[in-house]
Amino acid sequence: MQTFSREMRPVIRFFAVFTAIFFAASGSGAQVRIQNAPAEPQTQPPFADAFSKNPELLKEFGNLINQFQRNIQYPGPRSESRLLPLLPASTMFYAAFPNYGQASDQAVKILRQELQDNAAFRNWWHHGEMATMGPRLEDALEKFSALNDFLGEEIVVSGASDGKESSFVIVAEVRKPGLKKYLQQMFQDLAGNAKPQIRVFDPQELATAVDKGASEEAVIFVRPDFVVAAKNLAALRSFSARLDQQGREFAATPFGKRLAREYQDGVTVLGAADLQGFINQAPAATKQNVAFQQSGFADVKYLVWENRRVGGKSVSQFELSFNAPRRGAAAWLAKSGPLNSLDFVSPDAILSASLVLSDLTQVFDDVKGLVSLSNPNAFASLSMFEQALHLSVKDDLLGLLLGDITVELDSAAPPKPEWRAILGVKDTDHLQRTLNTLLTAAHFVTRRDEDGGVDYYSLRIPTPKTVMSLTYAFVDGHLIVGSSPDAVVKSVALHRSGGSLAKSSKLLASVPPGHSLNASGLLYEDPVAVAMMQMGNFAPQVADSMAVDRKDSSPSAAWIYGEDSAIREMSSNPAFDAEAVLIVAAVAIPNLLRSKLAANEASAVAAVRTVNTAQAIYKASFPERGYAASLPTLGPDPSGARAQSPDHADLLTGSLTSEPCDSDGFCIKSGFRFKLGAVCTQRRCQEYVLLAVPVSANTGARNFCSTSDGVIRSKPGAPWEAPLAASDCKGWLPIQ
Repeated sequence: MQTFSREMRPVIRFFAVFTAIFFAASGSGAQVRIQNAPAEPQTQPPFADAFSKNPELLKEFGNLINQFQRNIQYPGPRSESRLLPLLPASTMFYAAFPNYGQASDQAVKILRQELQDNAAFRNWWHHGEMATMGPRLEDALEKFSALNDFLGEEIVVSGASDGKESSFVIVAEVRKPGLKKYLQQMFQDLAGNAKPQIRVFDPQELATAVDKGASEEAVIFVRPDFVVAAKNLAALRSFSARLDQQGREFAATPFGKRLAREYQDGVTVLGAADLQGFINQAPAATKQNVAFQQSGFADVKYLVWENRRVGGKSVSQFELSFNAPRRGAAAWLAKSGPLNSLDFVSPDAILSASLVLSDLTQVFDDVKGLVSLSNPNAFASLSMFEQALHLSVKDDLLGLLLGDITVELDSAAPPKPEWRAILGVKDTDHLQRTLNTLLTAAHFVTRRDEDGGVDYYSLRIPTPKTVMSLTYAFVDGHLIVGSSPDAVVKSVALHRSGGSLAKSSKLLASVPPGHSLNASGLLYEDPVAVAMMQMGNFAPQVADSMAVDRKDSSPSAAWIYGEDSAIREMSSNPAFDAEAVLIVAAVAIPNLLRSKLAANEASAVAAVRTVNTAQAIYKASFPERGYAASLPTLGPDPSGARAQSPDHADLLTGSLTSEPCDSDGFCIKSGFRFKLGAVCTQRRCQEYVLLAVPVSANTGARNFCSTSDGVIRSKPGAPWEAPLAASDCKGWLPIQ
């Protein structure tokens, strides 16, 4: 399993390029642990200022998104796959995506038309940071569209393992010549002055190519009929041979047949994993672990996620299947039934999560059994507690609950969020006596108020930082707990008036085709309200303007269904609020980009620190040489010799020591270029300077350097291009 994830890294890097070109210039993330990393300053999203100054710009974005919805023709469903049968029989992971090239081309045309027609939008697009980001986005969409023009209707990512060796491939049909040349030019453009980290071969070149072994470079093979990406040349050659043989072994396997069935009703996106296959290849100790066996999850079979159109709606479905009827923890989720607790939830809730558990007393017994396997005395104190209070947690508390549980968030506004929890109850009088016993034992004082024939109980619970207030009441076989008396009173009023979420048209519209309101669980979200919460932190006036349209927005709802041998999740969200999506994107995407840059910079700092440590060891091991004069000198002998020497000290491994790195002496790792220089006299080096610069402005915002003093220093700005002496480095700002 560890080998599986480790070897997937270069393929993931290629796939990121394949699907989102402008994110691909950086590497696949940090590979060394960072200590004392500099904290990232928290800044507001870059679009916030524009939205604050001109809220109408938000509406223009909404119009643009609505045009995307109406005018972009997205790929239709596929009823079969010509790629699935070509995979090896040992395939355990599968993901299939449609060709979005035409949709990308249409998006560019709509965007440019909007820029031509709307002066406010055009002015924002061509000024400030968007003057740089905007053209990049257009260029990325154009390149993505051009790339997909070469490909067939489907792109498949697959992983296979025979228990000893794992392999990952990305494969697509080729529908016109010229793909190899296009890929080579695209990767060179992305790399800039650096060496591209992805090699592209045609059949003649593949026949004579030499595998670089542990290199992190991904490789691509362009045939006249297919294009294949893999982790190394051996995997490419093996898969190419399979294509030549036209083998169809995978289509005959149970996993292959399961995937083929998904295509029969038409599928847009499909992802799946053979979980039982992973378990079968796990170490014997894992498979035979008593807790794992008792949990019921040792019986898992397949994990399948798909997106398709049903009854004119886009429906996503997730399925976790089992080889036998669910048992243990896997059976805690009850079969589908009425979600009665929703009748106390506000239709204006921001978030609501409902779950129906089969039997809380059985859940309790299962938990005790699992925990006791590792700690037989784990529940000894519970027995003493029960004896002291003359009650049973199982019989006098959990046994009184039906298992229908809902948690609701109505407001996150400071100073106190408004929330509720609703639980179905079998015996309210018995449960009230149990609560009285527990509260008395905890020395909590409750205040009882009566309103409309309902008794409301309020109490205050001290915490280390504040005092938390709670109110609860029993109504029609349910326990309602809220953050305030008003919250509980409101819940009761919604139930009695018929104005709850359970009766709302929005909830009814979110039910997947062919299903009723009966389910085993529900995750409900108002996307506009969530966006308003995020926008309210930095642009309150924009959040206020969104509130006007909140009532017309469509919710996001995920329905969960428990079956004898499966757990399914379905969501059907035919429409969404463009402004809300825009705000979420405005918050999330820049944060994602910043976190990517931060991860690259953290990896660079850790790598510099690692080189400093290696230099200290090198100087102590080879005093006659002083410091190493290059990064490959600190690495292993490329001939495979294991003995350490002054020329190959074997103190570093990986891409930092690849020999040669590039024509300028730079080695590339995780979006940064590293170069080690030294001041030497008669082969003895008294000083060194290590420089780490971003591959491009997309992969880092700071340059780093360090010398023999071990201090890591930084300089913000564009990637450093001039030579750097040790004295120059010492003039940069220390980060520690």
